[in-house]
Amino acid sequence: MKLVTIRKRKGPPDSRVEEEANKTHPHPHPHPMANNLFAAVDMGTNAFKLLIVQAHSSGKFVPLLTVKEPVVLGRDSLSSTISAHSQHLSLKSLEKFSKIIQTHHVPSPHTRCVATSAIREAQNKAQFVDSVAETTGFEVEVLSGEQEALFSYLGALQFLPVFDKLVLNVDIGGGSTEFAIGSRGKVDFCLSLKLGHVTLTEQDFGDEEAERILNMREYVRKVVQESGVVEKVKNFGFEVAVGSSGTIRAIEKAVFKGYGLDFADKEAFFRACKRDWRFNKEELKSVVERLCKGGEGQRVKRDGLFKGRSESVVAGGILLEEIFDLIGIEEMLVSDYGLREGVIADTLAKVFDDYDLNANTRFRSLLRLSTRFNGKKKTTSAAETASIAREIFEGLKKCKELDNNGVKLTVPLDDKDLEYLEAACLLHNIGLITGKKGYHKHSYEIIMNGNHLHGYSAEEVKLIALLTRHHRKKLPKLDGASFNEFGEEAKQKFNVLCAIIRLAVVLHRNGYISYREMDFSHSHEGFKMVIGGARGQTPLPGVEQRAADNLEVELRHELEYFKKVFKEELFVKAPSFSSN
Repeated sequence: MKLVTIRKRKGPPDSRVEEEANKTHPHPHPHPMANNLFAAVDMGTNAFKLLIVQAHSSGKFVPLLTVKEPVVLGRDSLSSTISAHSQHLSLKSLEKFSKIIQTHHVPSPHTRCVATSAIREAQNKAQFVDSVAETTGFEVEVLSGEQEALFSYLGALQFLPVFDKLVLNVDIGGGSTEFAIGSRGKVDFCLSLKLGHVTLTEQDFGDEEAERILNMREYVRKVVQESGVVEKVKNFGFEVAVGSSGTIRAIEKAVFKGYGLDFADKEAFFRACKRDWRFNKEELKSVVERLCKGGEGQRVKRDGLFKGRSESVVAGGILLEEIFDLIGIEEMLVSDYGLREGVIADTLAKVFDDYDLNANTRFRSLLRLSTRFNGKKKTTSAAETASIAREIFEGLKKCKELDNNGVKLTVPLDDKDLEYLEAACLLHNIGLITGKKGYHKHSYEIIMNGNHLHGYSAEEVKLIALLTRHHRKKLPKLDGASFNEFGEEAKQKFNVLCAIIRLAVVLHRNGYISYREMDFSHSHEGFKMVIGGARGQTPLPGVEQRAADNLEVELRHELEYFKKVFKEELFVKAPSFSSN
């Protein structure tokens, strides 16, 4: 019985594209799950970005891979032409993206490549788009400002529970700012202004810092007022303001971190844990005032917090503050999803007839908590672990269905159990924000103390938190005080899910990622899991002999726990490998 496959990582890559591509090795027969993979390429003014997700027709999608290339087309804005140098960098980055997408076997109809203001305004747009198609195969959709505003709004709906609200969505890009007012996925008004944090930074507003800031403010106010957006927004009205761009997320992060909040102070840390993706007018003003302060010390601090965005975040902050003031925004919710996720949602709505833009509240709250404490890499790592766990879970269920008399699961497994398992995988590493030591305990404390998971009962929240607490180190003791409120069946289900998450974490940590090459089967000897290139060999009980020592040591401990939970052996065959 062939269910799924997980491919090993190889040794140190020669280039960044090989590093991304080797995460899932090319295979001549991609797993059927590849049909649920979707990709979006965003050719932005400040950077090129690739997003690959695993999607479900219900409306859920989980990011599996994000890649960013520092192509800054906005530096060509004064000439209104994409320079030869920028074209070269663009094509090089897009070729990398193309190889990564092919490596992941994302179906061609599931891949979209969109371009925003820098290309939209370029005089040599047509020649550049033709060059991209010829070199990379990408058919570039050059979005209008209105389309860009719509997709940014749709992206925000995938992250925040505002589907039924009348939303004013603001997206500050490198070359333009988009406004959209909509409700339940339908846009009533949208407008794009040629004001972006990169183009504003590139403009000459004077030599002295104070003069530049004053002149920039006056220019922004003039453009916004002359556009008519203030009157339009007041006419349509809005219930909630949402920001969905990298600049706005960076400002919210600055508010969240208090420009140097000491996380060693545990009480202050857990107070901060309760923040929920928002900031108000006064908090924005405080951040912008600090951004505008001169001096080497302030610059170093700004560079440390904002990193690659440090150069243009001053202009972005000033622009946002003027928008708050002119439109009358008092508080803004912040979405970690934006244009790319909106493009994905639009594609899913075309592929799946029953796709629901208003994905369930429970899943969105998981995404918000996961991305609250994890950067892109850790979020991707958690999603990969969830993919492995899902395939082990479904492999066990499939074995039960095909061999009902031979497979004796201690308790029946259903979709709710899979939801708890995936939730724990997505959140298992959020405690790393405090450091590696004891991070599983911190993950548990964040989940239990922050009131983050909406739509879950108190018992469900605790079950998910306990799975993160016991995904590593000591095995759970079901007779302990932590499990007093669980019934006997709930305890047995916890044991099953705990065995799966521990196994998934070990496999991922040792370089076996995603779900591409794993075969799960059952016979009179017990369960058998074949990973990667180890097929066709006779397995020994436990771990096949060729497995690398560190994987073997870690797996043997988890296999003993598996046998204790399932009352059967699990035989694992894994190829030797060298980890990054």
